[in-house]
Amino acid sequence: MTGLLALIGWGLSGEEGLQTAANLAQLVGVLLVVPTLLVPLWLWRRRSTVRPAVTSAHVDHAKDVLAGLVEQQWKTEATLRSLDDPDPIPVIWRQTATAAVMDQPANLTPGVQRLTASSDDIATLTGKFRSMRRRRLVILGGPGTGKTTLAVQLVRELLATRTAHPGEPVPVLMSVAGWDTEAFPRLHQWLAIRLDQDYPALRAPDLPTGTAETLAARGHILPVLDGLDELPPAAQHAVIVALNQSLADTDQLIVTSRTTEFSRAVDGAGDVLTSAMVIEPQPITPKTAAAYLKRCLPPQPPAGWEQTLAALRATPADIATQNPSATLAAVVGTALGLWLLRVVYIDGRADPEPLLDPDRFPGPDQLRGHLLDQLIPALIRRRPLSTDPGHLFRPRRRHNPQDATRWLTWLACHLTHPRTPDGRPRTRDFVWWHLARHTLDDGVRTEAIFAAAAAVGVMLGLGFGLVLGLAFGWGIGLTFGCFFAGVFGFAVVGGGGEDPSLLEPGYANLSLHHRGIELVKRLTGGLGLGIGIGLFSGLGGGVMGAAVNVLTVGLSGGLLGALVDGLVGGLVGGLAGGLLVGFLIGLIGWAASPAPLDRVSTPAKSLRGDRTLVLLRATTYALVVGSLAGPLIGPWIGSSVGPPAGPSAGLLFGLLIGLVSGLVSALRLKHPGGVSWSYLVALSVLNLRRKLPRNLMAFLDDAHRLGLLRTVGPIYQFRHADLQDHLAADLSPAMKSGG
Repeated sequence: MTGLLALIGWGLSGEEGLQTAANLAQLVGVLLVVPTLLVPLWLWRRRSTVRPAVTSAHVDHAKDVLAGLVEQQWKTEATLRSLDDPDPIPVIWRQTATAAVMDQPANLTPGVQRLTASSDDIATLTGKFRSMRRRRLVILGGPGTGKTTLAVQLVRELLATRTAHPGEPVPVLMSVAGWDTEAFPRLHQWLAIRLDQDYPALRAPDLPTGTAETLAARGHILPVLDGLDELPPAAQHAVIVALNQSLADTDQLIVTSRTTEFSRAVDGAGDVLTSAMVIEPQPITPKTAAAYLKRCLPPQPPAGWEQTLAALRATPADIATQNPSATLAAVVGTALGLWLLRVVYIDGRADPEPLLDPDRFPGPDQLRGHLLDQLIPALIRRRPLSTDPGHLFRPRRRHNPQDATRWLTWLACHLTHPRTPDGRPRTRDFVWWHLARHTLDDGVRTEAIFAAAAAVGVMLGLGFGLVLGLAFGWGIGLTFGCFFAGVFGFAVVGGGGEDPSLLEPGYANLSLHHRGIELVKRLTGGLGLGIGIGLFSGLGGGVMGAAVNVLTVGLSGGLLGALVDGLVGGLVGGLAGGLLVGFLIGLIGWAASPAPLDRVSTPAKSLRGDRTLVLLRATTYALVVGSLAGPLIGPWIGSSVGPPAGPSAGLLFGLLIGLVSGLVSALRLKHPGGVSWSYLVALSVLNLRRKLPRNLMAFLDDAHRLGLLRTVGPIYQFRHADLQDHLAADLSPAMKSGG
């Protein structure tokens, strides 16, 4: 390279040739030095941290941490669901009468073969579950019958009494709809992935690597798999087969599913779940429903309720008899219908007289649809605002009921359409970091790239315009801006086909509490690595600097001094930059830690953590690349537009290219983090289209507080699948496609 530059210098005449060669040498130095810095940095960030092997003490500690997180999570959900206000809805559960869906009596525990329990006496059901030789339970039922609610109650009761039963596994409720049995043929493999994602505290520095995998593989987790019916039929069959192949003698399991779908799954698999007791709910009788509603009313019920309750009490248990209260009795015969009636008419203080009007509600479907239509406005109008952290079921912000209904309708459509080949909803999980990937067909890709190009182009144009003169600066700025923003925009929205690890949020923990020693270790290691990087990059820069000096002073004079000056300058600059790089590497390694042990990974927290981590990485790249590329590019720019503008233009260019490369690297490298930018870009476009609110996460948090949504780790779901299906049922083709 040096010989080539020398030939170029000799081929041109006088100072012009030397200056041109010097400019080319500096440009080549930029192209060589910056990659020598970024490649080792990239390799270092991909290396795994060595941790000690998992011991029994680690397992006990991890179980306690996980149990605390799960207990906190579902205690909050129970409050939002009003499970204990005044008491759980009294649904009676009994062993199924369909023998084809349950194992042979010889494979079941004799003492519980005639199992009968009520959801308002969960302690009894928990005791019977613990008395099983193999603790395996399948909870069946129709839509809205309280299957998930019963599973939540079991999880809470098992956790609340686990100290009296040492050694028990930790119950963890998760949606089975995300289990791909082809990718994870064994249950424990998938459990480890979900635990690692939903409970990042298991990746804390004081726990060994693979803690989640150890808990799952050694039987320390009681998986509570919710919503088997939400899978396509072929996948349902595969799950039944995979469960039977995965469960050892002592492994425990709880599964919820709709009755019809579970029967089909068993038929398709050709086998039942081994040793699993299967229970189903009994319809809530009109008298039981009337008694529950009376307990929810004030001591002096408003006008109209005595007549409504009296009509319910007089309705026969067999509601096939046609009478004015038959429709109402059919709706409140399920836990969901009874809850909807309470929210809309008791909590919403509505007049109950129309409930018995056969002209307005000729059948149960019409009344149930009416209750679902009124649910969102009733909850918003009834629940007062509160910023008190103790008021978990009060929204933080005021929302217009029509806007909230429109936004939730779009969300329901987004999750439902396009439907699966068998007509089922596409998914029940709203994964915020997948928002861009699942809305690309709506033109988000093109709009995101255009917005990124415009923003970065204007930023670069303004910067260079101030330094180099408005006309010339705008030309350079917009040219580089469009190029880098195109790369950035593709990185933002083009991650759909990447490795799944790219689609998980990261976390930045900047707290010094109990982490000072870890910070010192990280900085020490980073500085050591930085010295090596500095020597490597400084040597390359020194060779380029020596070549420039030789060509500048001439081959006939000061050759040795020029070589020494160039090498010394390059090494000094390289070491200075390397120390800065090492410091920032250590800082990033320390900050990129999982969530604190005492916190559940909620959607809002996972978004904030990922955003902080991306900004930290982007800032680091901007400082590193700017501090090294700026001094190298500055003289080259100065030689073209004037020496005074060279240093400032070089520094500005270095910082901007560092910022863009930092954002792109944070999005594309195979490490957690970087997904918040794609979410924010997609959300901005959808907000302009009036599909979603500007602050979507705040709105979803309020919908969660209102009881419309629930959280499972960092994922949102509609609290009731029927509400999602109802909202997505009667939409236009344009709304179904997200347009």
